[in-house]
Amino acid sequence: MINTKNGILHVDGCSTVSLAQEYGTPLFIMSEDHIASKCKEIREDFLNKYKNTRAAYAGKAFLTLEMCRIIEREGLCLDVVSGGELYTAIKANFPGGRIEFNGNNKSIEEIEMAIDYGVGRIIIDGTDELLLIESVCRKRVKKVNALLRISPGVDSHTHEFITTGNKDSKFGIPLDPNIFSSVFRSVLSSQYVNLLGFHFHVGSQLHDNESHLKATSMLLDLIHDLKMTYGFNTAELNIGGGFGIRYTEEDDEQSYSYFLDPIMEMISDGFSSIGLPCPAVVIEPGRSIVGNAGVTLYSVGTVKNILGVHKYVSVDGGMTDNIRPALYEANYECVIANRTDGFPADDDEAESEPELVTISGKCCESGDILIKNVLLPAPERGDLLAIFSTGAYCYSMSSNYNKILFLPVVMTSSGQARLIVKRQSYDELISREI
Repeated sequence: MINTKNGILHVDGCSTVSLAQEYGTPLFIMSEDHIASKCKEIREDFLNKYKNTRAAYAGKAFLTLEMCRIIEREGLCLDVVSGGELYTAIKANFPGGRIEFNGNNKSIEEIEMAIDYGVGRIIIDGTDELLLIESVCRKRVKKVNALLRISPGVDSHTHEFITTGNKDSKFGIPLDPNIFSSVFRSVLSSQYVNLLGFHFHVGSQLHDNESHLKATSMLLDLIHDLKMTYGFNTAELNIGGGFGIRYTEEDDEQSYSYFLDPIMEMISDGFSSIGLPCPAVVIEPGRSIVGNAGVTLYSVGTVKNILGVHKYVSVDGGMTDNIRPALYEANYECVIANRTDGFPADDDEAESEPELVTISGKCCESGDILIKNVLLPAPERGDLLAIFSTGAYCYSMSSNYNKILFLPVVMTSSGQARLIVKRQSYDELISREI
């Protein structure tokens, strides 16, 4: 998907220099070829391998009208967490029955939109939400399919800001018997909710399956207790996502099979032991589909050398298009895209000695640093800098801080590029102001 030719970085056969000339910088580049390849992996490792399974792409990672169309074409479902994400899916004509609506604080307006559009599942996050769902369904004389999100209380080996399955979490229902039993009975007795089963999500950017397996084991114990106590037959389990990707050489990316094969074996054995048929099993991959599909292309501006301290290389974007380094201390890799010295290539060897530099953004924040201490061949004003693996949680977490414009997005495939999100204009920037 990404290689070099004649010293220039290419994405899906498209020259980054040509893309910068046509669309300007900064620019998000998304590889459709990579996205399609990851969807194929999901089909081979999960959907075609196991019966009664679904994969719901977690739209929070990256969601546009075109991404909705690609996900539908690839045969995946869609997980949304807000009215805006649901509205995007609706405008893309994504089938309502293949949408699941997640989130810890859904508004009455969002629930109305979801029920009116006929989403396939609502993931209930608490008693308050159940009351809102019942009030909407009562007025519309409708019944909805739902899963109950639990907080399994397991620790995930990831940044604390993206750990979601521990006991102290704003997401889900704790498995404390005094709390869970009350919520479960309320959902089970509701005349407007068809409770199919349960959902959990233990965290993001995970490279081992320990927390998934622990959460699955705890959920199977719960399912057994509910069968014995209430006669409830669980028909569906959503085991979330969180499958990690490679950002740098320190990341040990695992296959989908590594995570899913032992989970599916555990579920099959667990349900067999209590005399229940194997349930439908759903996963929610997001970052693992789009993370490595993205490249952000910047133009180098000011180069400032503070002797004995740092050499700062400033680019025309920053924390407004990638907040993750400031928020999570996330690490990335990069190259000079118009002269890829030192990058694996099919042409000349590196032509210049690399320098240790720090890539900084243009925001008025000392924390607007994209990459600290990276070796690059003497960056100069006008060079193109490409940062890899920016497909997830960059476009979707962008802001207009400092009144900096939202970036455009181009989708590449087989040597062709098409614009899927236009660059914001200054008039659009202030269009809602009075």
